[in-house]
Amino acid sequence: MFHHQKETAYFCKPDRPDPIYARKLQELIGGQWGEMSVMTAYLFQGWNCRGPAKYKDMLLDIGTEEIGHVEMLATMVARLLESSPVEAQEHAASNPAVGAILGGSRIEDAILTGMDPQHFIVSGLGATPNDSNGFPFTARYVVASGNMLADFRYNVAAESQGRMQACRLYEMTQDRGVRDMLHFNIARDTMHQNQWLAAIEQLKLDGLEDTLCPGNFPQELEKHDAAYTFLNHSRGTESMEGRWASGPSMDGRGQFTYIEDVPALGDAPVLGMIDPRVHGTSPAPQQPVSGTAD
Repeated sequence: MFHHQKETAYFCKPDRPDPIYARKLQELIGGQWGEMSVMTAYLFQGWNCRGPAKYKDMLLDIGTEEIGHVEMLATMVARLLESSPVEAQEHAASNPAVGAILGGSRIEDAILTGMDPQHFIVSGLGATPNDSNGFPFTARYVVASGNMLADFRYNVAAESQGRMQACRLYEMTQDRGVRDMLHFNIARDTMHQNQWLAAIEQLKLDGLEDTLCPGNFPQELEKHDAAYTFLNHSRGTESMEGRWASGPSMDGRGQFTYIEDVPALGDAPVLGMIDPRVHGTSPAPQQPVSGTAD
């Protein structure tokens, strides 16, 4: 059960409307690395969690927090849209320099192409569950695998991408109200990155997972020679200089080695005949030679 309170998690009021920036901010709502993605991922990871109760509780704590972040961003977008496209045109036209450069209907074009037209046509000057190009949020962005180590590593990546995009959006506005909200969002992304890294460490301390994921597949079934060799599959050998090319492996179970000239271990593939009912392209079978020529 979720309980909603009227106050938002943090302030989300811009200094002035800006329909063009509202479109940009949509990325943090419905984009691949937006708040809807992490909100849904963390909630499903929590609902599906079969591990110790502390992990489930932690996942649902942060997943519920992310609902509040979606609310903050949606509220900010709606407030950025509180001037209609017509008012935005009039404001632009009132600036002689802008009017002289753009002129007439070109002002309307500049406003309407800069903002998301669906903000006016579809949502009536409100936020939408879409990214900055109007592409709908999709559940295909959501990762909830049932393996906490795999999920927590994804969560680190998601918070890293989300924080990076929030920082980029911070650079794209001078609005003090928007920047104040982003100060908070970026700080929470800092905490969440640290939190997921700590959760990965906790899994190791609890003996639930190790470095490899999944940790319960019998490693003797792997091709051992392939497990710790770095294969040079591109021209040049600069990759030899990295930590991944020599020394002990990160799981402590092997030694990295560098293979400069990668051997081909398989055969040249030759496919069998195709069933004629498929009506594909396949070499005709060889006809047996019999009899004598006339």
